[in-house]
This record gives sequence, C-alpha cells and structure tokens, in this order.
Amino acid sequence: MSRGARLVLLLVVLLATLPSCAQGPSVGARQAPSTAAQPKAPQLSEAETRALATQKKAAGIPDCPTSDPETPPVTGGLPDLVLSCLGGGRDVRLAGLRGRPMLVNVWAQWCPPCRAEAPFLSQVAAQNKGDLMILGVDFVDPQPDLAIEFSQLSGWRYPQLADTDKQLAASLQVTAPPQSLFVRADGTIAFRHVGAFTSADQIRDLLQQHLGVDL
Repeated sequence: MSRGARLVLLLVVLLATLPSCAQGPSVGARQAPSTAAQPKAPQLSEAETRALATQKKAAGIPDCPTSDPETPPVTGGLPDLVLSCLGGGRDVRLAGLRGRPMLVNVWAQWCPPCRAEAPFLSQVAAQNKGDLMILGVDFVDPQPDLAIEFSQLSGWRYPQLADTDKQLAASLQVTAPPQSLFVRADGTIAFRHVGAFTSADQIRDLLQQHLGVDL
C-alpha cells in the first residue's frame, strides 16, 4: 500500500471514531441544543420587569393559575417546586395544581423542534373549552422578552411558567425541550411525551387516550 493510501485510510479511521453532530438521537428522545450552553437569565431591573409585564399583556398571555400551597405532593405526580410566571405574575407551586387534567408543555424559544410543534399546540388550545388546563414552561431561557414574543407569534393564549434555573432537570429528568406531560386531575402524571408533537391530531389522540379528554 502506498504512503498516500495509508494516510487516507488513517484519516477515515480517525473520523469514524469522532462523535458526529449529525448523528440522530434514539427513537423517542429528540435532542435540542444543550441547555448547559445556555446562560442563566440575568437579574432584571424594575424597569425591565415592568416592560416584560406590558409585553406579556399585549401578547394576550393570561396570568398563571392559582396553586394550593398546602396540598401534599402526590406520589408519581408533579414535583413540589415553585416556578415563576413568565413575564411576571403569581408564582406557581406545581404540586399544588389539582382538580383539572393538565397538558404541561416544556419548551424554549431557542429550540427548533419547539418551534415546529408550536402551531399544533395553538390549534389544540383554541379548541379547549375549559375542561383541560394547558400550561407552558419556558425552559432555561436567558431572554424572557424573546420567549414572550415567541409565545405571541405562536398564538399561545394560555399561561406560561419559567424554569430559568433548570429545576425540572433534577425533579423530572427534563434534559432538553420539547417534552410534554399529561397530568390527571388528581395530580399524577399519566404519560410523558418526549420530543415534538407532529400534528394537532396526535395531541388530541394522546389527550383522549391518557386523560379521557375529548376536544
């Protein structure tokens, strides 16, 4: 074998041992950009806080729901942690949300698969007549103004929480968005969907299958 051929063979072997950025994730585990690379949200000034509240109101995003501070956490349910309301408003204790079935969608404006599934969530939310509580959780997002803008452009007219400190990573093993939780009225998690939804019909089918909700 000539020296040139040996060099080509060596290069092929070396390339084969390197991790590939284009390598797809395992089935059912769609990956988004690494959250470790996302900077933490900076502390906002009073003026910036007011500006976000004004932006949120203009976007038509409702305030976050009231949660019970005393209800004990349920085994197999949402974790006992408190998340802030995106753009301002009351904080929400996840374990204190009871009484209605819920669809909790974890997303981020920097996440391409989240952008792909956004219209399907909007369609389902528009059909909801109140039997279902839909909540968004903006995950490890350093720019709340862009998150609110994304929510507005997506047509999301339901409450949005913010997990700026990646609390869901430890409590629910959420390592990357999008992920969605189907939660029963008693607070227990019926099903976790990892990755982006591919249609509004898929969401409706999962709601009926796991929560008995027909839209």
